[in-house]
Amino acid sequence: ENPPLKRKKGPAPKMLGNEVCSVCGDKASGFHYNVLSCEGCKGFFRRSVIKGAQYVCKNGGKCEMDMYMRRKCQECRLRKCQEAGMREQYVLSEEQIRLKKLKKQEDDQARTVVVRPNPPNPPSPSHKLTPEQLSMIKKLVAAQQQCNQRSFTDRLKVTPWPQIPDPNNREARQQRFAHFTELAIISVQEIVDFAKQLPGFLELTREDQIALLKTSTIEVMLLETSRRYNPEIESITFLKDLSYNRDDFAKAGLQFEFINPIFEFSKGMNELQLNDAEYALLIAINIFSADRPNVQDQSLVERLQHTYVEALHSYICINRPNDRLMFPRMLMKLVSLRTLSSVHSEQVFALRLQDKKLPPLLSEIWDVHE
Repeated sequence: ENPPLKRKKGPAPKMLGNEVCSVCGDKASGFHYNVLSCEGCKGFFRRSVIKGAQYVCKNGGKCEMDMYMRRKCQECRLRKCQEAGMREQYVLSEEQIRLKKLKKQEDDQARTVVVRPNPPNPPSPSHKLTPEQLSMIKKLVAAQQQCNQRSFTDRLKVTPWPQIPDPNNREARQQRFAHFTELAIISVQEIVDFAKQLPGFLELTREDQIALLKTSTIEVMLLETSRRYNPEIESITFLKDLSYNRDDFAKAGLQFEFINPIFEFSKGMNELQLNDAEYALLIAINIFSADRPNVQDQSLVERLQHTYVEALHSYICINRPNDRLMFPRMLMKLVSLRTLSSVHSEQVFALRLQDKKLPPLLSEIWDVHE
């Protein structure tokens, strides 16, 4: 048995721009899992390995692989990936490397973003919360609890989770998908209600309000999801007592490339042990992001965001005086959310390929054009 190939240190060879995929002959995008390949074959190989997929060829495993046949025969495509030299161990190690890199990036940037080195202990007078900040934080927490409470009353409208054990039952899959999309609708309505109660939000033009909500909603949903993560059972709980693990998300038709990062993010957020005030402030900071597409009055959005950033900084200096990295670490989580947001866009696109129709509200907020 041949020992696994060791990766050579240093950068991958430079591309000339005319290279072709060693699996299907399409235009290559780089070296993936040890082989020069296109984005399509890279993604296909990663999905197959992560899912432990077993494919069956209708032609006895004799298909010639090209750009047409790659869509027709998965078994032969996977075999060609392996014959070309793609290595399963690289998929797993790359996922681990990605998580490690993200953690290191967060820690490194956290150290560079520290606003004031060695904050005094106990906090100095400059870190006192002003009466306006205290009132604002109180208002945010109350608004969030009120929005959550309203959601509990919508629970009866949600399609029940089917009790059919067969994961391949078509009707049960559709019911699970409907169940999740209806939970998402409740979540979106909750976020819109909360945003409208944020001091400053209604000062913005209607166009800017819509631009901010459209682009921040999925990120706020992920922050809310992480609040509901239970590390003991590795599940996420919605509406008080509806808990779902990774497999439940998959049974509803979502892909593990989308599910795993959500759970990893939730786990990382859970480790920070944030309270309601810290979550509410972080969500407000996320909503008031001036660099979102189609925002017209960027300076006003920036000014509004600044009031929440200052409040969060003072709040953390007072309540966590011994943890100098907590404030930048929290802000770095917003950077991770941008990456997750693009993974979500890919998931929405994949659902459309499966002919899974999103309800109008979700289509509009996530800009899905039929």
